[in-house]
Amino acid sequence: MTAAVRIEPLGSQHDRKAFACGVEALDRYFRELVTQDVKRRVSNCFVAVGQNGEIVGYYTFAATGVALGDLPSALAKKLPRYPLAPAALIGRLAISTNHQGRNIGGALVIDAVLRASRADPAVFAILVDAKDVRAAAFYEHLGFQRLASRPRSLFLPIATALKALDES
Repeated sequence: MTAAVRIEPLGSQHDRKAFACGVEALDRYFRELVTQDVKRRVSNCFVAVGQNGEIVGYYTFAATGVALGDLPSALAKKLPRYPLAPAALIGRLAISTNHQGRNIGGALVIDAVLRASRADPAVFAILVDAKDVRAAAFYEHLGFQRLASRPRSLFLPIATALKALDES
């Protein structure tokens, strides 16, 4: 069951102080550092807001590239022979402890896919760097595949994600 949330860009109206996901590094980043990254334009941050205005989750999003050699050869053969394919990176994704297990993480990933598909610069895939085995399993459940040279890094082609959304 997905909790009723709206996903929007992080703004000054959002109270970040009470957010806690159970991973101190993610909590501290969100409370103390995320706005610096947004101001420097190194990433954007999107928040899932509950009906009472509480932030129940967030993700950061930035431009990146993926080396063709890291992709499965069958997929890489279909792409132009540039050194990198354009991609978007979900740098951090966290759900508050009170809202975990409600498919909010999946909703945030879908939001990232839709934003990337609407972006003016072309985006071939979404990348993530899983912090641990559990996070990797979460992304694999959503259809992400591991990169060849970086097993804790996973990717999901935008076209694959959009096709899955159309079929659901």
